[in-house]
Amino acid sequence: MKVHVDELRCEGQAVCTGLAPAVFELGDDDEFVRVQVDEIPAELEARVRKAVAKCPMAALSIEE
Repeated sequence: MKVHVDELRCEGQAVCTGLAPAVFELGDDDEFVRVQVDEIPAELEARVRKAVAKCPMAALSIEE
């Protein structure tokens, strides 16, 4: 499983970083979130799915 951030939609509200800090980080410029891993580890999949569902800008998507 992979997760992608739509940089045009992301406003850096960082809800996802709170839900899955091992996967998401706020960029140095604080404009949008970045994904820290290529493949989501199985033990973090539930947290990432929750982050995708809770993103206020719907800027996250999952690739199975």
